[in-house]
Amino acid sequence: MNNIRSTLATVWRIASPYFNSEDKWAGRGLLAAVIAIELAIVGINVLITQWNNRFYNALQERNWDSFVSEIIYFCVVVAFFILLAVYQLYLNQWLQIRWRQWMTTHYLGDWLHQANHYRMQLQGDAADNPDQRMTDDVKLFVDRTLTLGLGLLSSVVTLASFLTLLWGLSNEAPLHLFGTEYSIPGYLVWCALIYSVLGTVLTHLIGWPLVGIDFKQQQYEADFRFNLVRVRENSEQIALLQGEPAERERLRVRFGRVVENWIALMNRTKKITAFTASYNQASVIFPYVLVAPAYFAQKIQLGGMMQTASAFSNVQGAFSYFVTIYRQLAEWQAVVNRLDGFEAGIAAASKLAKRDDRIHVTATPGGGAVSLQDLVLRLPDGTPLLNADRFDFRKGERTLMTGPSGAGKSTLFRAVAGIWPFGDGAVEIPSNASLMMLPQRPYLPIGSLHDAVVYPGEARQFDAGRVREVLTAVGLPQLASRLEEQAHWNRMLSLGEQQRLGIARALLHAPQFLFLDEATASLDEPSEAALYRLIAEKLPGTTVVSIGHRSTLDTFHQRNVTLVRDGDRFTLRDAVKVAAS
Repeated sequence: MNNIRSTLATVWRIASPYFNSEDKWAGRGLLAAVIAIELAIVGINVLITQWNNRFYNALQERNWDSFVSEIIYFCVVVAFFILLAVYQLYLNQWLQIRWRQWMTTHYLGDWLHQANHYRMQLQGDAADNPDQRMTDDVKLFVDRTLTLGLGLLSSVVTLASFLTLLWGLSNEAPLHLFGTEYSIPGYLVWCALIYSVLGTVLTHLIGWPLVGIDFKQQQYEADFRFNLVRVRENSEQIALLQGEPAERERLRVRFGRVVENWIALMNRTKKITAFTASYNQASVIFPYVLVAPAYFAQKIQLGGMMQTASAFSNVQGAFSYFVTIYRQLAEWQAVVNRLDGFEAGIAAASKLAKRDDRIHVTATPGGGAVSLQDLVLRLPDGTPLLNADRFDFRKGERTLMTGPSGAGKSTLFRAVAGIWPFGDGAVEIPSNASLMMLPQRPYLPIGSLHDAVVYPGEARQFDAGRVREVLTAVGLPQLASRLEEQAHWNRMLSLGEQQRLGIARALLHAPQFLFLDEATASLDEPSEAALYRLIAEKLPGTTVVSIGHRSTLDTFHQRNVTLVRDGDRFTLRDAVKVAAS
């Protein structure tokens, strides 16, 4: 019971925000319409049950006029049923897509809010494969929640509608055993209840492992798909290293988990299907077995027997709802658990950015430098990495930062950008200052070249002429005529060309502080020198901080800072200044 209450509380927490959102009236209206149609369909089932009595009595009595009128009545009722069923499906699907759109937009907003997606990975990415959770899991959650919820409502209403009817029919068709009549009030109701309870208990005992198996199946499927995408994204490196056998083995192992878990799913599904199929088939004949003695004892007519069987089937079906949907229920609970884990991962990432013992990034009015105050960088496990006490990147100055690999140079850039929470101290940034970080491999979104160059801005911010001008300036005139071409530019261009595009992006946005994390390392020295001269010419007022290892870079920087080991961590230290280029 505690598990059921916990699951329902989780479902309410995930589902209710939509029905209280800006789209709440459309959502509530569609849900009300779908529920109303479901209730109307239950009412039609009651009418069909009553029709069974009259129709089969007409057949038994060979009453032609009654037979014809009942056929006409049936056609009218069924016409309404078809109309309701069509619009219930239509409105249900309309509600699903609106609900799914809102949930997806909501999750995307939270996931991408202030680098939550990055901090989730720093925490080990316990909510694995967020792409699957925002696509397949959201879709399944909406579909299964509506399907199971409406099914449960239908079962409750059906039970309320047919319970009194079946109780009365129990008196009209008393229990006969071995020629003896037993007067047991509502015995058909009690038989339906006992039959359903036994079926539900046995179904749960057989099928409860399905929840965990379904959870793992979705996880393994997503993991295999993600690694296929990684192979595709890194196909050049794999081909150059002739890593196909290694990748084949890695993918085979991951798909082996899919197969192994699928076999466990098959075996458990076989058991639950064998029982539920037997249970459902037995439920077809069970009411006739109960009522047949009364029929042959001439206590009821054929119509009464058929009506009783129909009412019994409806009541027993309502009681046995969880037997019939157990497989879907297990899949739904696995989806609920995955969305719950995803929300928990986002919440943990947000909490990480707000805790007291973190690196604080603050805006300072009137400041002209990015200032590091008592800054201590740590690894996620708490290990000290770098100390930077009262260190400034001064306005308009070009600084070269060097040091051994693993000393924390890139991590320092992350702290300045406000996405590295592990540590203490503060980073003070001038109010309204614009910062741009250029990594060694720039991110180029899939789409037009124009969009890729101006990212993270929008295409309309920079006209095509201006974009062509900067492409030519950074040494990519051959791309100037391809601005509207749609492509996966990270795969189409060499790393050197991508780095030139990164510099073009900086020239367009003209940030006040530009941080270059080996952003020209893939270029030859003359090309790198040309780009640094271009930055100095086009962005004369920009503060430039570079991470690099080539001695030739000294010429283009006014200040040289190195990271040196000091005990168990590194510290920033000014080296000898060189003349500016």
